[in-house]
Amino acid sequence: MTTLLEISGLNTYYGESHILRDVDLTVNSGEMVCLVGRNGVGKTTLLKSLIGLLQARRGDILFEGMLVNRQAPHVRARAGIGYVPQGREIIAQLTVEENLKLGMEALPSGLKQNSKIDPFIYELFPILQEFLPRKGGDLSGGQQQQLAIARALLGRPKLLLLDEPTEGIQPNIVQDIENAVRRIIAETGIGVLLVEQHRHFVRQADRYYAMQRGGIVASGATADLSPEMIQRFLSV
Repeated sequence: MTTLLEISGLNTYYGESHILRDVDLTVNSGEMVCLVGRNGVGKTTLLKSLIGLLQARRGDILFEGMLVNRQAPHVRARAGIGYVPQGREIIAQLTVEENLKLGMEALPSGLKQNSKIDPFIYELFPILQEFLPRKGGDLSGGQQQQLAIARALLGRPKLLLLDEPTEGIQPNIVQDIENAVRRIIAETGIGVLLVEQHRHFVRQADRYYAMQRGGIVASGATADLSPEMIQRFLSV
């Protein structure tokens, strides 16, 4: 495994509100790292800082050894950082196929030279092929989540950021998403940084970082997460 992402001393603010406090974190290729913590501790703020929607005031973000702190979001996306936001952000009036093709805008040559959807997407999420002409807004929440993950994958990321992908989704689809993420890592070797509250999904990760009040307060192998720590960091 090689280090894809290395964050050191990261501090991010909303206005004058200090949200992230000296965050250190790494993600390697071929592994899943889970970021846990109760609501409001800064997990989504960290992801938005990584993709450039928020600018950190202090600290470094290294992606494949390159400093990306001042790079625009589209530059980071084309460098290989994929993002699936909380709430999915599917474009309701576009078809499933059109939503998928938007993901290829993140490729270095953009959508103009990339219009074919990788068949691997349909292996991961067969329902999407069946629903290609359907409007994105007509899908169920679980189907929209599958679409959002597939859209991000079509940008061929090296690092995939997932913000609570199982939130509000029926249990059978949760299992499908867990299986798909494990397969993505196994077959592509990308790294995944997962923000998640679903305990079973958290256990699928190789390592975890726990956040409180904007800082990392614990980290280690997910196999070492005790019931007490799960209660402390995964209870809403």
